Amino acid sequence: MSSVSPLSSVSNNVRLRVTAEEWEVRVKLAAAYRLAALYKWTDHIYTHFSARVPGPEEHFLINAFGLLFDEITASNLVKVDIDGTLVDDPTGLGINYAGYVIHSAIHAARPDLQAVLHTHTRDGIAVSAQKSGLLPISQHSIGFSGRVAYHGYEGVALDLDERERLVADLGDKSVMILRNHGLLTAGISVEHAFQQLQGLERACNIQIAAQAAGNAELIFPPAEVVAKVEKQAEVFKSGEGPGVARHWNALIRQLERTDTDYKH
Repeated sequence: MSSVSPLSSVSNNVRLRVTAEEWEVRVKLAAAYRLAALYKWTDHIYTHFSARVPGPEEHFLINAFGLLFDEITASNLVKVDIDGTLVDDPTGLGINYAGYVIHSAIHAARPDLQAVLHTHTRDGIAVSAQKSGLLPISQHSIGFSGRVAYHGYEGVALDLDERERLVADLGDKSVMILRNHGLLTAGISVEHAFQQLQGLERACNIQIAAQAAGNAELIFPPAEVVAKVEKQAEVFKSGEGPGVARHWNALIRQLERTDTDYKH
């Protein structure tokens, strides 16, 4: 018995019915999905990245529920409003409701943040399950010192009332570890959120690898060094300056050596 891919039903005129500004965000968000697939940060169809649609409406873009990250394109992203109404669903697949709960909470409460990325990676979940959380044992993790929020596990995020607690825990930060669940980063752009996610994922990788040595004693840099690195890392927190664009452009060159379909 044959089956028809939901991708075959996607209209090729999405680009014609959205603004140039929205299309640019769609392309960047689709690239973020493809890069996450390239780096093996995916959990099949079960995690989600989102980006705010430019304009006065409170709309954001998120993946269709049923597509793998390496199937996401600029055209098949779903547009949804803060209340959960599907404004434009090109595949007809709808969205992951847990994704709606998490992403709508942040987009509604934090208009300064334009993109929200959430993963279920092995090392990210492993660190999220540790009472101590992210340890300041590497240059990567020290750069996040003082700017990681934590949100306790409440089960699969299907309850709308969890949104209030999630944003309260996030506060004014843009990086969060969801206890027993995974990682979340946000930013003033897709590029900024992705750079933060890449750094946080690497910090978790390093922590789990260091702890795997068993009885090896970990070295914690002095407090004054940690404070120095925190200050040096301010540019990454803000997302401003040329570094974010330089980083993103390099990742896009890497992606496009093997994959350009995401732009369609």
